[in-house]
Amino acid sequence: MYLKHFFALITASLLLVSCDDNTSTLGMDMIPAADLIAKTYKTYDVKTSSYAVGDSVLSRTSTSYFGQYTDPITGSTVKSDFLSQYNCPINKLKNEILGDTAHTVNIVFNVSQFVGDSLAPLSLEVYELDSLLDPNADYYTNIDPSKFVKKDAKPVGSIRFSAKNFVKNLEIINIPIDRAIGDDIIAGLKKDPSLAEPSKWLKSGLRGSKGFYFKLCSGDGAMYYFSDSQMNVTYRYHDTEADKDSISLLDFEGSEEVVQASRFATSNIKSLIDDDSATYLKCPAGIFTMAEIPLDSISANDTINSASIKFIRYNDDAETNSKIEKKYRLGIPENVLLVRYDEYKNGFFESYKLNDNVTSYLASFSSTKNAYEFSDISRLITTMIQEKKSGKASENYNKVLIIPVAIETTGGSGSYSKVVKINHDFSMKSTRLVGGKDGGVKIELIYSKFIR
Repeated sequence: MYLKHFFALITASLLLVSCDDNTSTLGMDMIPAADLIAKTYKTYDVKTSSYAVGDSVLSRTSTSYFGQYTDPITGSTVKSDFLSQYNCPINKLKNEILGDTAHTVNIVFNVSQFVGDSLAPLSLEVYELDSLLDPNADYYTNIDPSKFVKKDAKPVGSIRFSAKNFVKNLEIINIPIDRAIGDDIIAGLKKDPSLAEPSKWLKSGLRGSKGFYFKLCSGDGAMYYFSDSQMNVTYRYHDTEADKDSISLLDFEGSEEVVQASRFATSNIKSLIDDDSATYLKCPAGIFTMAEIPLDSISANDTINSASIKFIRYNDDAETNSKIEKKYRLGIPENVLLVRYDEYKNGFFESYKLNDNVTSYLASFSSTKNAYEFSDISRLITTMIQEKKSGKASENYNKVLIIPVAIETTGGSGSYSKVVKINHDFSMKSTRLVGGKDGGVKIELIYSKFIR
């Protein structure tokens, strides 16, 4: 009896020892030898060119741009001014107001950044808008201010400034505005306080409610980024608690809920477009890079496991750079969007789309690789192949654009962050990429197929 149990234990132990945890070949003995999977690595040349986007780019941004600047490396010039509305006042008009007139009226801009010469003076004039900008409409960088300002309109404010005028740690621009505008606002809100409500303010008809055009009259050598804007109207009232006359404030903010439309005009970029020894990324509203995926060369019968493409940046000429102070050089676009040409033309930005990693992808500039790398666009290639097979491919089905973009994220940093908004990048940035007629851009694919 004991021997019987002893031999049973020995047999069970031998069975356990004969097993292991390696499952890498699990099921392989069930695949016929003629059906084993083989992987193939191939590279294909990608044709690229500079794409002139022109001045008509969707102007959707919470930052306003003002100034004129010439890139010292490429010689291209960007000029910008803007139109802006102001939201309903944050605070309410006090009941104890003295009279129907304003004390002061001014518009204040917070300068988040500027590019160029801090001593270069710019002249700015402020004009009232006569026509209402539609907060639900799309406005582009070629917006025509004359359609919103009376032909014979006179400026209601002006200033000549440079960065040297900034107070230390307080980078603001303060523009005094015609007090008659404030008088009309005070009198109107005193008569009907409901006009200060969000649903009524823009259509109230009160002066200033339609917004203003901030015109660049003269100056070159600097571009300013205005991150915040506010119209302030002060008035006198009687403070009943302190039993004395005092001054209070109505502040109207420029925000994303109302229109802020920057106008850009780019010149002297034809030589860059015609330069077929490379391609360019230039913003704002300047040049994208177009790439044509070689679908005729890529196998349509094998499974594409991965596809990657890299756009390598040329370093600026050392001799040229040595003659240009670092503060005057334009930066490199930080983030780019790879999107199908047809999808861009059909309203990618107008529709508030995000990258779906099928027909649109995001990449950031890598300083270690000196490149923008899209590590896996296999689903894009597969989509193009399927369209071609089904006969649904458009004339531009294999074309994609590389576009400098500004992105907003939420939920933390790194892998925990989530992209919630993608807009055109309107900051002053530029770079030259390997490509053009001399090639240099390649797409790398890994195929897999059954060996039958």
